[in-house]
Amino acid sequence: MFTRRLVLGAALAGVTAVPFAGTGQAQSWRSAYPELVLAVIPAENASGVTERYGPFVEYLAKELGTKVTLRIANDYAAVIEGQRNGSIHIAGYGPASYARAALTGVKVEPFVTTVNNDGTIGYYSVFYVRADSPYKTIEDLKGKNLGLVDPNSTSGNNVPRFTLNKLKINPDTFFARVTYAGSHENAVIALQQKTVDVAANWWNAENDSNLTRMASKGLAKIEDFRIISKSDLIPNSPYAFLASLPPDLKAAIVKAFDEAPTKAKAAFDKLSDGKDRAFTKVDAQTYEPVVELIKFVDQLRKQKS
Repeated sequence: MFTRRLVLGAALAGVTAVPFAGTGQAQSWRSAYPELVLAVIPAENASGVTERYGPFVEYLAKELGTKVTLRIANDYAAVIEGQRNGSIHIAGYGPASYARAALTGVKVEPFVTTVNNDGTIGYYSVFYVRADSPYKTIEDLKGKNLGLVDPNSTSGNNVPRFTLNKLKINPDTFFARVTYAGSHENAVIALQQKTVDVAANWWNAENDSNLTRMASKGLAKIEDFRIISKSDLIPNSPYAFLASLPPDLKAAIVKAFDEAPTKAKAAFDKLSDGKDRAFTKVDAQTYEPVVELIKFVDQLRKQKS
């Protein structure tokens, strides 16, 4: 279950800050917000996130004319709590963690998500097994060990649990052990090291997944794993800002994101290894199906607790 973090300072790691004394921005909000904090969920190790986001943070600072600091959360809940207490102004969420924030009263507004290279605006949750294992279906894994990502991960927990429920499988009794790895990378590593027998993860396409990213960094080999289950399409992860931000600051942030693929193509491409085409505007309605999914998963937990 979701646990509120009381001490955010211990849960968030400040990674980099980029000051910029730009001109032409509304002085009213810049004096009130001399620093903006962008936080992201821990999809990979901290150094990987820093390398991926560093150029984009520099671009945002230049465009907004104010200091922008990147923070990498230790877990998904830390991002939610940072926006709840106002210390995180912009957050890169997963769909489920955004839904959890909304359901627990955090006043945030999703404003953009990414468009995949093929024009779709979504991704999938998959179950991986090792390629050398005998397992062909989820049903083959009774009594084995399941690796999930984080309680607030969409593709790494909530959609997998929804998928298992459709198969009339209660993961807490069907599997010998259910383990939360903490990040998508760690879930694959646990499968690689045979700590778990099946692991949930995100997947966009054959050439665009957490596994392909890991392979590009020498952390895994694609051929060592097989997909045995793939979900329906999930809306891509949103960026959300505090609802309390001034309207002109919100507009400046949206504009900066919207123009990034052309104004800062290298920085934008770095975010996805060149696998995304653009940002596109979204709102709370876009993620209403995910909010309903989280309500459903919560109800499942109550029934089985």
